[in-house]
Amino acid sequence: MRDVLYLEQIEQAEALLKPQRIEVLRQLAEPRSCTEVARELRQTQQRVYYHVKRLVEAGLVDQVSERKVRGIHEGVYQASARSYWLSPRLVGRIGPDLHRVRDEMSLGYLLDLMEEVQADVAALDRAAPELPSVGVSGEIRVPPEQRQAFLNDLQDTLQELFTRYGGAEGDAFKLAVACYPNPTREESP
Repeated sequence: MRDVLYLEQIEQAEALLKPQRIEVLRQLAEPRSCTEVARELRQTQQRVYYHVKRLVEAGLVDQVSERKVRGIHEGVYQASARSYWLSPRLVGRIGPDLHRVRDEMSLGYLLDLMEEVQADVAALDRAAPELPSVGVSGEIRVPPEQRQAFLNDLQDTLQELFTRYGGAEGDAFKLAVACYPNPTREESP
């Protein structure tokens, strides 16, 4: 079972985004038969099998084994991943192409950057024995009158790193930094 399955096909999203299928998928976090899932969800076996079949066709569930129960072959299924990420590209761009305007201070650029990071992280080989990466998140409080100075300092610091480590030799790393107002922080009095 993979950690993440990145969904880029509309057929996969359509198969996944049905409330009953999501419940079936949750039940398949561990290998189970349709009979076991039907019992747990208090659904008919036929109804659960229908949903499992659609999830298998979409590559979201795998048949991991088969067993014989009272002379009948019964499949045992398991979710293909622990979590599923939907690519923002499934919807596509509505309106002007924000990639043309690479204004690093715009919300559109930040959204494009997050889409790119999401796709890159999903493509990493999580089975690799060593996956050198770092994630840092924190909150910085800046008075409004110092906001522009802070953003300039941040850009200067990052540019210095790009210049210092931007040679043609060595392992290539991608660095993406996002700075945005914290939407969940309550204003202090």
